[in-house]
Amino acid sequence: MKKLLTMLLLLLCGTILYASPSSALPKDTLPVRGFCIGAPSAAGLPAFLKFIREELAPRHINTLVLRVDFNYEFTSHPELRDPNPLTKAQVKELVKVCRQLGIQLIPQINLLGHQSWAGTTMNLLKVYPDFDETPWVKMPAKYEWPNADGLYCKSYCPLHPGVHKVVFALVDEICDAFESTAFHAGMDEVFYIGEDKCPRCGGRDKAELYAGEVWKIRNHLAEKDRTLWMWGDRLLDGKLTGMGMWEASMNNTHRAIDLVPKDVIICDWHYERPDKTPVYFASKGLSVITCPWRRPDNAVAQLKDMYDFRRTATPEMKPRYQGMMQTVWSDAGSFLDEFYGRRKDPKGDTTSANCFRALFTK
Repeated sequence: MKKLLTMLLLLLCGTILYASPSSALPKDTLPVRGFCIGAPSAAGLPAFLKFIREELAPRHINTLVLRVDFNYEFTSHPELRDPNPLTKAQVKELVKVCRQLGIQLIPQINLLGHQSWAGTTMNLLKVYPDFDETPWVKMPAKYEWPNADGLYCKSYCPLHPGVHKVVFALVDEICDAFESTAFHAGMDEVFYIGEDKCPRCGGRDKAELYAGEVWKIRNHLAEKDRTLWMWGDRLLDGKLTGMGMWEASMNNTHRAIDLVPKDVIICDWHYERPDKTPVYFASKGLSVITCPWRRPDNAVAQLKDMYDFRRTATPEMKPRYQGMMQTVWSDAGSFLDEFYGRRKDPKGDTTSANCFRALFTK
């Protein structure tokens, strides 16, 4: 009798543990449970690896997008390295840990847009200024928005004859180092494209220029069986939808949604409202991931929407609703300080760390 009671108790405990909401996944598990953040510094790598093991893996995160940009010891173009970049050996540590935990690791380098930030020109245009789409727009000593030049972030010229030889060398090297089957190209918030004064782009259709760059990157990646990931904001009509110039396009690139290849993965970010644009992307034949940032209530609403989209979709549409990806727009070290309570964010509860906790608790 004692042995029987013991067996029943063990069985009951096992059932309780299995059914616990903290350990069990929903019946319809989302294909992508992602996390996107700036790559750690070389000195900060051990703490970040610990975070992957102790925080990402227990939450069943299966995709990690790292914004690397120039934070790597590139050998193809060492002149573009950041100071004290991640070494190849350190990247292999990341690869090993993620592989052990079943996490797909995807590197990002911002292509096309985001070649500057505020008053700082990023490495590509600093070293190769002739790639600049708007060389007549000078970087201000003190950046302010709005400004007379409409300067938010600079872009490289997609029709410059030398730009892709350089950027594709970086893409190939970083994908090889990360042993990745996908690459995130950024391509968000492109305000400068097809400028009239550009000798190559002037007078051309902005949607066609944007789609042409997507195709060029996609085709290059496809040569090595890699998939292109990108942000989706430039494919939305900012005026028609009322979403404006940040989360959508006001310079007519939105028509590119009918011109881009259908096998790219769209990372659809909306930070102030839980807009239901995944339905629009999916109806255009594109796979889509919803990306919150710092508002926990929005993230939970977007997660519910993603499950609802998949539950009510046709068999053809359901696979296009790929899941969720938390985005963090600080460096990894600052995020970890916030996450572990070493730094208090002045925004109170409206933080990426709280959003992350809310999203992956649900």
